[in-house]
Amino acid sequence: MLSPIRCFSCGALLGDKYEKFNALVAKGMEPSKALDKLGVKRYCCRRMILSSFETLNKMLPYAEAAALLNDKEEEI
Repeated sequence: MLSPIRCFSCGALLGDKYEKFNALVAKGMEPSKALDKLGVKRYCCRRMILSSFETLNKMLPYAEAAALLNDKEEEI
């Protein structure tokens, strides 16, 4: 999933805060304090950032398996 650009509920801009949030959490800051530091106050916006995650890393093994199956079917 791409980083959220806007909150689905209120439309607030979140695209510039997502990477900063991930950097703060990676440094060891609690997610709630990181959101407070970035100025994300509304619970709908906080939900958008907290619930976002990279699905590409989870889907990549399935794409590789599908490519291998296609290669085997073409050999037959």
